[in-house]
Amino acid sequence: MSAETSQLRVAHLDADAFYVSIELLRHPELRGQPTVVAGTGPRAVVTTASYEARRYGVGSAMPASRARRLCPQAVFLAPDFTLYRETSRRMMDLVRSHVERVEVVGLDEAYLDLSGLFSPRAAMRRLVAQIQETVQLTCSVGIGPNKLVAKVASDAEKPAGFVVLTREQACERFAGAPPGLVPGIGPKTAERLAQLGFKTLQALAYAPEQLLIERFGPNLGRELRRRGRFEHDAEVGQARKVVSESRERTFDYDIHDFAQLCQALERMAAELCSSLTAHGRQGRTIGIKVRLNDFSTVTRARTLAEPTCDSARVTAVALDLLRQYAPARPVRLLGVRVAGLADVDDPPAGPQAAESALLRAQEKDQLELPV
Repeated sequence: MSAETSQLRVAHLDADAFYVSIELLRHPELRGQPTVVAGTGPRAVVTTASYEARRYGVGSAMPASRARRLCPQAVFLAPDFTLYRETSRRMMDLVRSHVERVEVVGLDEAYLDLSGLFSPRAAMRRLVAQIQETVQLTCSVGIGPNKLVAKVASDAEKPAGFVVLTREQACERFAGAPPGLVPGIGPKTAERLAQLGFKTLQALAYAPEQLLIERFGPNLGRELRRRGRFEHDAEVGQARKVVSESRERTFDYDIHDFAQLCQALERMAAELCSSLTAHGRQGRTIGIKVRLNDFSTVTRARTLAEPTCDSARVTAVALDLLRQYAPARPVRLLGVRVAGLADVDDPPAGPQAAESALLRAQEKDQLELPV
């Protein structure tokens, strides 16, 4: 085994245009046409778009109304998540039949531990071919020494890409790319880095560590520099610690009626607590999120003396928080969250831990580790 091959320990496999590709299997007449999978409400967003539609600027999470303006000739299809989940299950069963250690990170993507395989490239090519033959989906693959390199490599030459890089090769290939290319560096962090003069991954890799620590704190500052160098230690299959769970809804139309808001909050709290109960989880900090029609967003939270997953308790606290806030404008989005989660049988955590968990959950732009 060559030195280079021994470095290629991780693969990231990502199905190309997953939802659209599944839809084209049952609508083959749409092949080659701009196709968009999106909801139908006035505030629906794009789930995904075919590569033909992407050429017009249509992208995931974009408002469906904007997608229609950008590409009026596109065919819009409503999502069928039951079918998508079943197709994902079949695909991941194939993945697990080829590789022992797999970390599924979405319906359409997974990290694979290639340690011990004699020829990682050949193994991945066989897997991609079998997925194409069995599930009729094309996949892009990135292979590297760690999850970070593998993820960026799999995105580099979509669709049907197959990119193999060492860490040094990744640094060279993406030296001029913006830091936001790297998973976990969100737009706000990228903007702050740009303001400091670090507009490329190469600049970030050689940034003074002390300056990053002063501006971002010791943990995030050091981690940003490591990310710029494509250094990453997390193992495939390393579980993320779930510290909170939430439910939120963007309304089709702004709601100013307080009774309607309370009804929506009650439904979301009941759904959230049902999920927590099913997974044997409970938490001490209950929070709400309110986005007004001017897009201003506020959060309110309260930490209880004892952890709970009781629907009546969570609902009562959430409603009380909403009453205290008393939105002065129509509401665009409403959500409820339980944070500081632990297994029902675990010893209870202190109030500071629960509040810290809520703050971490609310911070949208922090690095999400592991990748």
